[in-house]
This record gives sequence, C-alpha cells and structure tokens, in this order.
Amino acid sequence: MATTEIGPWLRSHEFAGVLLYVTAFATLAGLAVLPTYAQSALGGWAFGWAIGVPAALAGFAGGAIIGYAISRRASGDRVEQLIAERPKWKAVRDALAGPPAGSTAAPHSFRKTLGMVALLRVAPNSPFALTNLVMASVKVPWVPYTLGTMLGMAPRTALAVVIGAGVSQSLTKDSLEQATPAWVWAASIAVTLAIVIIVSLIARRAIDKVTQGAPDRIPGT
Repeated sequence: MATTEIGPWLRSHEFAGVLLYVTAFATLAGLAVLPTYAQSALGGWAFGWAIGVPAALAGFAGGAIIGYAISRRASGDRVEQLIAERPKWKAVRDALAGPPAGSTAAPHSFRKTLGMVALLRVAPNSPFALTNLVMASVKVPWVPYTLGTMLGMAPRTALAVVIGAGVSQSLTKDSLEQATPAWVWAASIAVTLAIVIIVSLIARRAIDKVTQGAPDRIPGT
C-alpha cells in the first residue's frame, strides 16, 4: 500500500483502523523495527490529534511492555549480578530505579519510581528500545514502568502527532522535517541537556553516599 493511501485507509476503517494502528505501533516499537517519532506522526496524519494522541500513547504502552518482556528474558540475571559486584553501580541503580525485589534495601516509593521513569522518558532523543532494555535489565517494576513511560512520552508524542496532523501531503521524512517548527529542535536539545544534568546529579549524590566513610574501596568498584 502506498504511503498516500495508509492514512485514508486507516481513517476509513474507523475503530478497526485505530486498533490496527495501535497494534502495529506496539509491535514495531517493541521490536525496535521503526522509529517511534514517525509512527506517532502517522497517528496524527491518519486520525488527527484528538484520536492520534491517545492512540499513539497506547501504542507506546504496548511497545514498552513488549520491549520489557523481550529484554527481561534476554538479559536474565546477568546484569543484576554485575551491578551487585560494583557498589557504585548498585548505588546509581538504586537511586534511579530502586532496589530489586528481595533486596534488603528500602524500596522506592511508587511515586519516586514513576517519576524517575517519566524523567528518563521525557528527553526527545531518548532511545525507546535501549531505555526498555536498561529498565528491564535492572528490574524496574511493571506498573510504574508502564505508567511512567506513558507520562514521560506524552509531551513529545503529542507534539509529533500534532506535527503529523499538519502534513497535508504524503507523509515522508522530508515532509515531516518541513512541518516541524525550528524551535522544536532547540527545545529538544535544551530538554535533553537538562535531564542529563538532573540524572547526573542524582547519580553523583548516590555515589558520594557509597564512597563516604569507605576510603579503602577499590576505584571503579
């Protein structure tokens, strides 16, 4: 099916078209087959922003669950074993994602884990599939992981859908770039830098807590 036919075809099938879009989005995003930005823009192009935004977010939620399940199975417990052997790594993991189930450390509150997941997802350039892999490997709980993903992805998803809805011609890489306002790129860089700084400060604080009072630790452990 030609690109110019996809939007009208999905729109003409009403609820079935939305369901197909969400299913395809979740599958392709979870398997890291297609860029999530393009899939979000397709939702706006096909359905408009009012339907496109919730449909794209539902696709992200499904994709996050699929990606988590695959990554969790692939990584096993090897990552946890590596982290457990390195106190600094463990401190950073606990500060960002909370300690794993069964740990003697106090667990994160639901809100704190939800907030950290959302923060890591907000950055426009945050790689969706890689973030799924990292969070699955350190065993972030399912519920705050999924809800945090939807919350953090909401701003950039809404923006991509609105931009896609504004494309009147065939939906291509060039037409998307032309429809994207210049301020979006500058804002994306600024948001990404801000998040990097925040996460770095959290990680640095966690490492400082580990190293204080333990001067005999081997550097890098």
